[in-house]
Amino acid sequence: MNIKLFDYHLPAELIAQKPISPRDHSRLFVFDKVSKKIQHKHFYDLADMLGANDVLVLNETKVFPARLKAKKKTGGVLEIFLLQEIATDSYQVMVGGRRFNVGDKIDFARNFSGYFIKQEKDNIWQIKFNVSGRTLDKKIEEYGQTPLPPYIKAKDTSTVRQRYQTTYAKNRGSVAAPTAGLHFTPQLLKKLEKKGVQIFKVTLHVGLGTFAPVIATDITQHHIHKEWVEIDSQTAKALNTLKKQGKNIIAVGTTSARSLEAMSDASGNLQNGAKWVDIYIYPGYKYRFVDELITNFHLPKSSLLFMVSALATRPAIMGCYKLAIKKKYRFFSFGDAMYIKHSSTRIKSE
Repeated sequence: MNIKLFDYHLPAELIAQKPISPRDHSRLFVFDKVSKKIQHKHFYDLADMLGANDVLVLNETKVFPARLKAKKKTGGVLEIFLLQEIATDSYQVMVGGRRFNVGDKIDFARNFSGYFIKQEKDNIWQIKFNVSGRTLDKKIEEYGQTPLPPYIKAKDTSTVRQRYQTTYAKNRGSVAAPTAGLHFTPQLLKKLEKKGVQIFKVTLHVGLGTFAPVIATDITQHHIHKEWVEIDSQTAKALNTLKKQGKNIIAVGTTSARSLEAMSDASGNLQNGAKWVDIYIYPGYKYRFVDELITNFHLPKSSLLFMVSALATRPAIMGCYKLAIKKKYRFFSFGDAMYIKHSSTRIKSE
């Protein structure tokens, strides 16, 4: 499957540089993959569109300021990108464009330093800090910067950091936000609950690999990254029951969708637990647990665009993107949202 099939041209002015305020006033592109009907709504319209037959699954991961600036003993400045915590005082990190040796020390601030303990590959290292646990977490919060995507030119202000976080974020561990969830306000969630919509939360910590470019010409040859997923037993049990009752399982974001699909067995039964997963979804994949998806508009030739295309079809999704560009929807992390519906499931279950 050639990657060129997932390419499209996006005018630069449609790349959202800042979020809409209030959050739920972003636009919502609604596509029914059965009837092919398209509607142009606003995100707050979900309160009128959803009801007691619908189940929302949110990802409550929390973004942390994973980008740290440091100095070598020679005085040179470098940037460390925290990828994954491997111990209470150690992280796997990405360092760009410099040579290091095991034992090299770097300073982040007064009384806050680290040294390289192991090289995993190329620019991926393990660093051990001089502090640990909550003290290290506080240091990272104090001196770190939110790693905004490169297409967002805004500086890392407190306002940007606050808005690049869902209102229900809880479990610290992501280097990037599950952006579909950025549109929800506490008020909208309350309205949905009053309508009878049941809301559940899972955790998938978004890693840098989510945004790694696909370099394979044949997308089936792409190697996907690993991600940490957690679903508790109460949530898994409740969702399995609702799924068997014919309720519509709506994943909020590709991260929630990957969590549900990765933790479902071949029979479509959701398993509880916490583990690393490396599920890769592209056209031809048959979703086992997710019925519908709320998501943002994704980059051309990206694994996330492959995943969205698998829920409908590639031609349908690419057609939607073409229309969204014509209608001047805002794209990417701070952009507008898309809701992929499945009307036949709704008719059958209602």
